[in-house]
Amino acid sequence: MQLFYIPNISGSEVILSEAESKHAIRVLRLTVNSEIQLIDGKGGFYEAVISVAHPKKCKLLITNTIAEFEKKDFKLHIAIAPTKNIDRFEWFLEKCTEIGIDEITPIISEHSERKVIKHERLEKIVVAATKQSLKAYIPKLNTLIDFKTFIESANHNNKFIAHCIEGEKPHLKYSIQKNEDILILIGPEGDFSPEEVVLAKENGFKEISLGSSRLRTETAGIVACHIVNLVNE
Repeated sequence: MQLFYIPNISGSEVILSEAESKHAIRVLRLTVNSEIQLIDGKGGFYEAVISVAHPKKCKLLITNTIAEFEKKDFKLHIAIAPTKNIDRFEWFLEKCTEIGIDEITPIISEHSERKVIKHERLEKIVVAATKQSLKAYIPKLNTLIDFKTFIESANHNNKFIAHCIEGEKPHLKYSIQKNEDILILIGPEGDFSPEEVVLAKENGFKEISLGSSRLRTETAGIVACHIVNLVNE
């Protein structure tokens, strides 16, 4: 199955973007009456046929619509410090989108080595991963925000901070319940500072562990995402 993305679909006739049109007609060599599938990124899944096979302006006729396609009973939000090597952060975005995540917030903490990201490029990676994994919901990718501002505005009922500072911490898998909305904080390569952990706890975050291994930032994010999805299976 080859998915195409069109935001804000309305009516029975739609037009693919120039990039998507080129991919459909030039790369996949689809023609008039070829059947394709669409998503709107908000849960809508559509079946359609090509009515005009133009490589820059491919027109489609929608033949079937499924609302809230494979909607989950929980939402996962991960706030994570982008890695110094941006390729690793892009890998995190791709894999968590494939596994299942609803919202991602890049944060700047005390030990962050990367304080600038190219939001538009990262959004394209998230969209591509959504299509590749045949999902109808595109995760929301928020703009970069500093740690203190974020945690003081986070109003989730179930919010956790993962860190490597010594001390007893319950494992994430024993700290969450099925069908609950969850927010998890993941720190930079140098981890959160003790002061940041204290501040997070003062704002209602609970300390958790992701296991006995010391994980890279992007690995920790993927492990957390996988655990939450496993609990919800």
